[in-house]
Amino acid sequence: MSRILIRNGRLIDPASGLDELGDIAVADGRIVGLGGNVSDFTPDTQIDAKGQWVIPGLIDLAARKADIASEARAAAAGGITTLVMPPDTDPVMDTPSVIDWVQHRADAAKGARVVPLGALTHGNQGTTLSSMAALAAAGCPAMSDGGTPISDSLVLRRALEYAHTFSLPSLLTPLDQSLAGGFLHEGPTATRLGLAGVPVAAETAGLGRQIAVAKAAAARVHFGRLSSAEGVRLLSAARNDNRALSADVAIHHLFLTDQDAMDYDARFHINPPLRDIVDRQALRQALADGVIEVICSDHQPHDTDAKAGPFASTAAGASAIDTLLGLVLRLVEDEVVSLSAALASVTIAPARLLGLESGQLAQGAPADLVVVDPHSPWFCNAQTLNSRGANSPFIGWEFSARVCHTLVDGRLVHHTPE
Repeated sequence: MSRILIRNGRLIDPASGLDELGDIAVADGRIVGLGGNVSDFTPDTQIDAKGQWVIPGLIDLAARKADIASEARAAAAGGITTLVMPPDTDPVMDTPSVIDWVQHRADAAKGARVVPLGALTHGNQGTTLSSMAALAAAGCPAMSDGGTPISDSLVLRRALEYAHTFSLPSLLTPLDQSLAGGFLHEGPTATRLGLAGVPVAAETAGLGRQIAVAKAAAARVHFGRLSSAEGVRLLSAARNDNRALSADVAIHHLFLTDQDAMDYDARFHINPPLRDIVDRQALRQALADGVIEVICSDHQPHDTDAKAGPFASTAAGASAIDTLLGLVLRLVEDEVVSLSAALASVTIAPARLLGLESGQLAQGAPADLVVVDPHSPWFCNAQTLNSRGANSPFIGWEFSARVCHTLVDGRLVHHTPE
């Protein structure tokens, strides 16, 4: 395995608060030296990071669909070193053999690491508990409902209790599906467009039930992709009594609203739906206050045909791994959060949730590293997207920083030519 020395970079580590100029030495897949000038180290490869940042590789808590190999490579190009994959795959990740298959495909891609989440129930059907001990042994650090809430509250409680027995957090989708039959946030925009709306109650009804069941189960529960001010208020109140609860937000909900879909542009057909300006501001404030600790891409790349046609007939979801880092840094530019807090939301915070060693710059930690040029702007368009999904709602946006190098387990998996 190559010995790599990254020299003269600005080392930024949200986990420790480190922010200084220095070097990082990598050997055997681990960080073996950092800070100041690393001495007594003979590298095979040197990377000059003068004028650039060296940060922990991003950990994306929700990335779905598409070809594992292509998206693992695209993720690495975007500074993501770990892709967390929900279990709603085909076949569902509810057996060790499927977990092994997914990890084998990811390893062969030589891109970002793929971390699979095990299904809480067999077939993701919400009826029979999966073999969680076997899934954990196969490499799943957490269990998930895979985007389909478990409707039977007793089954949900037993699933949460069973996962907690093995110290596994459970990732749930805050949703009441009986209320979620629309295509856009229920409000004036949906009315003007003649589209069926999804009320905020679809989120809060599901979230309220899951909070109550989580308390009864005394389990570690994380809620995925909050989208509303009411959802934030529910979570904030619940966390006052139960710190074992946490949540994430999809990056597009921090920038876009339902009004972006005024031209029936299917790139803005997203689930949960983009909501109004008040909701967007509440989500930003929740991030600043620490009520929401994790940002994810909620990457759902679709074929062109899936996004063609009338808005209501298109597939929901956005291609998002290419723009995750750029948007996280734009939150800093918008003075929503500090640079350290912004990076923490996509590095050490998801790492701690899942019990991963990565997400930090520390002696002995996995060498999952990203070298970023903060003054290298680029435009998001079909030519600059690395994902196979071109359904990005940020086409035409300009971003201020570019990923120059990405290392996963000490291997250089991406390099942007100068």
